[in-house]
Amino acid sequence: MFGVIDSGIGGLTVWREVVKLLPGEDIVYYADSANCPYGNRTKEEITTLTDAIVGKLIDRGVGLIVLACNTMTAAAVTYLREKYPHILFVGMEPAVKPAVQITKSNVIGILATRATLSGEHYHRTVDSFRPRVEIVEQAGEGLVEFIERGEVDSPQCRSLIRSYIDPMVARGADCVVLGCTHYPFLVPVITDIYGKGLVIVDPAAAVARRVMELARTHGLIENSKPCHQFLTSGSKEDLQHIISLGNTLLRS
Repeated sequence: MFGVIDSGIGGLTVWREVVKLLPGEDIVYYADSANCPYGNRTKEEITTLTDAIVGKLIDRGVGLIVLACNTMTAAAVTYLREKYPHILFVGMEPAVKPAVQITKSNVIGILATRATLSGEHYHRTVDSFRPRVEIVEQAGEGLVEFIERGEVDSPQCRSLIRSYIDPMVARGADCVVLGCTHYPFLVPVITDIYGKGLVIVDPAAAVARRVMELARTHGLIENSKPCHQFLTSGSKEDLQHIISLGNTLLRS
């Protein structure tokens, strides 16, 4: 059994890719809706919250857990791997390498949460590419809240997106890396504003391929009649929204 966890609905963008590659597997999705968003929490808070979720999934028999949240990964993945050596963890990291291969201007924008941008893992990943490209970083304050409320096409959200991406474009960025799993829900709006000339890089598919690789290596693939479970720390309305959105994403 596999687990995919996030602070809210953002991890569904990764869950969808995992389901596509492993359609015959049992997968549990857990959204910590009661504590969303994580972006401005301390590392200690995020680690404690994530550890509690991981414990619940292990109790259900999950053997591989995807931290489908860049903020969770930055704060907690090292701790979790040390605490639970018998569990496989797959984390998120900004897709800088593919962006470096795509960019023609040698300027890349990274849109992420403040917690992700301050993480040691993030800096190790990004700093290795800085000699080759200019990287423009931006914390996407407030975007997760719009996404969770389903207001991504509102004038307020559009204005906030422009305030974050306009400076990247002004400095010559032709690629924007999405450093939060919530942000793919913004892609239609970003494309509408900036056109297809601005390439959006989302690591979800690459993460799913890593999950499949580990599952095969460790003999976790069962190819049975799959059971997809959705759990949340939030309300019944939150759960209904997650289930509905998950079904919609699978059809898209």
